[in-house]
Amino acid sequence: MTRMNMFSANRDGYAAVRGLEEHVRSAVPDDLYEIVKLRASILNGCSFCTDMHSRDGLERGMPAAKLFGVAAWHESPHFDARERAALRLTDSVTRLAADGVPDDVWDEAVRHFPQAQVGELVLAIATINVWNRIAITTRLEPKA
Repeated sequence: MTRMNMFSANRDGYAAVRGLEEHVRSAVPDDLYEIVKLRASILNGCSFCTDMHSRDGLERGMPAAKLFGVAAWHESPHFDARERAALRLTDSVTRLAADGVPDDVWDEAVRHFPQAQVGELVLAIATINVWNRIAITTRLEPKA
């Protein structure tokens, strides 16, 4: 059962996170946006966000096999080198190691994206991690 409604309980804070979400939604290409959001949600075990981004990806016309493949992207044939770089960055930012994001992960990202786009990806990854923490903490449930 949901513990609280963050929108009602903390409108200003919710609006701030929503503003960041709107920014990254407009700055990150659709093909990367959903797989990054879905991957971080899977890693964090966020049922609400995993469900939402799976549904959103399907609604945006992403192939189901690609969405299913996000869970095991290392072995999946459905991702190109650019998408793999974004997914690898997502894994590293979501599960920060003691030394942060490894240089090889960062270097791979900047080989595939201009610096500004890498910055937008980092913001998108950080934002979904905030949403995951809100959803898990407040026990948001996926749509039936």
